[in-house]
Amino acid sequence: MNVLIIAGSNRRNAASTRLCRYMEKLIREAGHAVRLFALYEHPLPLYSPETEDCADPHAIALKQAAREAEAFILATPEYHGTVSGVLKNALDYLGSDHFAGKTVLSCCSSGGAVGVSSLQNLQTIVRNVHGVNCPEWISLGGENRKFTPDGEPENPKIRERVLRTVEIFLGMAEALNRLHSQER
Repeated sequence: MNVLIIAGSNRRNAASTRLCRYMEKLIREAGHAVRLFALYEHPLPLYSPETEDCADPHAIALKQAAREAEAFILATPEYHGTVSGVLKNALDYLGSDHFAGKTVLSCCSSGGAVGVSSLQNLQTIVRNVHGVNCPEWISLGGENRKFTPDGEPENPKIRERVLRTVEIFLGMAEALNRLHSQER
């Protein structure tokens, strides 16, 4: 299975991006192909419907990776109770032709206890592009945003939660992909 992770922060070493790198490792160890598209490293121009056929190499790469993906992980810092502007901008480049029928896991990092508002906003976006929301999500808040030098969450309960959630996400995505294969 081919998984695309979109890290929606434009800050170096953001907790949400470090979480993405950890999940990328777990997914690869589970035997799946995975690509991390970190928006800090691949900034996109501001989306406009008038520039839908944007020649920007990062926009082209994002669209291509999304077309090839069989499942997605979307991760964002929580800004003012919602997703980051850079993630929303990236998602504006994509649509139902990228997400329809594909499993999507939503994740966030918040300075407060949890980032429920941004997770609910992400799930609303996913529904509007006909993706299938994973019933689990990951929210790192406050002190739980710390990582070891090896890139793992410091808190063992958070490591456990992330591993369990990634396993649920992969199982759901595999089952949904099998179902779609049988329909074809």
